[in-house]
Amino acid sequence: MGDAFGETESRTLLRDCAAVSVPWGQRETLEVGSYVLITQRLGGSITVMSGGNLYRIDERNADALGLEPQLPATPPPEDTGERSVESIEQAAWTQLGTCYDPEIPIDIVNLGLVYACTAEPIGPDTFRLVVNMTLTAPGCGMGTLIADEARDKLLTIPGVEEAEVHLVWDPPWSREMMSDAARLEMGMF
Repeated sequence: MGDAFGETESRTLLRDCAAVSVPWGQRETLEVGSYVLITQRLGGSITVMSGGNLYRIDERNADALGLEPQLPATPPPEDTGERSVESIEQAAWTQLGTCYDPEIPIDIVNLGLVYACTAEPIGPDTFRLVVNMTLTAPGCGMGTLIADEARDKLLTIPGVEEAEVHLVWDPPWSREMMSDAARLEMGMF
């Protein structure tokens, strides 16, 4: 269901449900009894189409769709005890790979949206992560929500006490920034 192109599942909402409109990023409530088509379920969120519009629903509200919540959607990284700039950066790239564009079932790393991810020591075994990322389109209202999701997931990494995610527009994103795997999945080869 909805974790790859072309697979969808229709549902009727069993209760009112908080959602975010895609790509505008406005918080809305989808009403009980609304017909929805699930288009993807990845990275802790469910994208649905209702009334010709796309909405993103947090996985914690899966019950409104008659689904069992899949929590935690992203388990916190295992604490191996090893904390170095390199290990923290590696864990950060892994966590960023669990953040998905709500319209495309490809994570933000493989989409080429993450330009930089650096760890800085701020104390003994504690780090600050600084990420520069962009969006596929500068006017996308989902940017703040995706950046906040990335920040929240980065803060689950043991030893990370601070995380900053900056939206940048230079260089502008282009399809050439996507990984080969992402282009293959989207049929762009």
